[in-house]
Amino acid sequence: MSVASKRRFITNKVESEMYIPNDGDIIAQVTQSRGNNLHEIIDETGDTYVVSMPSKFRKAVWIRRGQFVVIRPIDEGDKVKGEIEHVLDEENVLYIRELQKWPSRFESEAEKMTREAKRGTKSDQMIDDDMLPPSDSEEDEEESEDSDESDVDEEEEEEEEFDTYNPNRMQAPAK
Repeated sequence: MSVASKRRFITNKVESEMYIPNDGDIIAQVTQSRGNNLHEIIDETGDTYVVSMPSKFRKAVWIRRGQFVVIRPIDEGDKVKGEIEHVLDEENVLYIRELQKWPSRFESEAEKMTREAKRGTKSDQMIDDDMLPPSDSEEDEEESEDSDESDVDEEEEEEEEFDTYNPNRMQAPAK
């Protein structure tokens, strides 16, 4: 597999798959980038430490401050205490929250990602109002009143159309 294909595969995997944390995985929030593919995170218990980004994510996935990641702890290092297993996007965060596997420490950040929080409303409807087509009830009433008058106007327009000269015809109509 070429480098470009591998990068495309990883990018599609991160964007399309809904990741569910396994046992031993830790959900954490990135607080800053330390450089050299090292990121400082704060985990669900409140501990702050440095984690590394594996080579499969390098140059394929970008991480910003405040973004959530899944960490797999490693015992080897003194400073680096984990490796990034998966980068969570907004949809994945809400999916994990639906499954009730989301840590309570980050509940307020996950709450801000919901539609209700973004719009400032909370509703129990199945379909949002902005997803429904506009109601044309007022326009339908006006059209039904105007339809009688428009029928007469249309007949007059049809007669006028025949009175005009069409150069594609052989003879001009007699007036």
